[in-house]
Amino acid sequence: MSSIRQQPFRTAVLVLVWGWLLFLVLAPNLLVVGASVMTRDPGSFLSLPLNLDAYRQLMDPLYLDVFLHSLYMAAVTTLACLLIGYPFAWALSKVEKRRQLLLIFFLIVPFWTNSLVRTYALKLILATNGLINSALLSLGWIDEPVRMLYTEGAVIIGLVYLLLPFMIMPLYSVFDDLREELVMASHDLGAGRFATFVHVIVPLTLPGVLAGVMLVLLPAMGLFFVPDILGGSRNLLVGNVIKNQFLDARNWPFGAAASIVLTLTMAVLMLAHRISKQRIGEEGSA
Repeated sequence: MSSIRQQPFRTAVLVLVWGWLLFLVLAPNLLVVGASVMTRDPGSFLSLPLNLDAYRQLMDPLYLDVFLHSLYMAAVTTLACLLIGYPFAWALSKVEKRRQLLLIFFLIVPFWTNSLVRTYALKLILATNGLINSALLSLGWIDEPVRMLYTEGAVIIGLVYLLLPFMIMPLYSVFDDLREELVMASHDLGAGRFATFVHVIVPLTLPGVLAGVMLVLLPAMGLFFVPDILGGSRNLLVGNVIKNQFLDARNWPFGAAASIVLTLTMAVLMLAHRISKQRIGEEGSA
């Protein structure tokens, strides 16, 4: 009787989930794909015939330089988040559970504040008359303010500040699930700390690394408001190009094509993450 009563509830949940996926995920993405192969029209934004001009435009040296520079800044951001997040996640997994919950709470507290507000707060810290320069001048360590704002470094600092928790959380998950007996067995077999780290810990935590890279790299290329606030016009990301194409240049096919490229990159990273988990699962079962 209980299973019969639960059947309408299960059906309603399935309809809600599939409806959400179809109308709010699949349909918008199909519209973006369709827009990317249409012709730019100054009057109605999009028109026929279908073509691949927007994708060819992505190979223009001007936009290619922006994409490569954006990928470079996103890669530096991801590397910085990994170098900071990996030891932090390892240390977090080693403390007692009560302290873990407290530290995780402090980690997610910034998410309660809008990221745009936090970026403006960071601007006040990095400005010429901001907190850092004021403190250094008062201590006598510098004679004149250091220019930190509207630089490439400021953009990377802002991206790391916003995206670091997205690297720490998947890494903490894999470290928390890491079996201590495997590390002990490695030591018993004569492996030192470095060999154990390279041959045991790194392979077992690779899914967390790939998940963190996936959660940091692509958003780092799309957070257009960070360069707008901290970087100025010389430090653009792909997100700035997409925003400008939709809102300023009104070139919707090109903006949609750039969005599709980012989506495909995300799909490749997800595939790599899945393959790594499967390989680790096969090695563990063997």
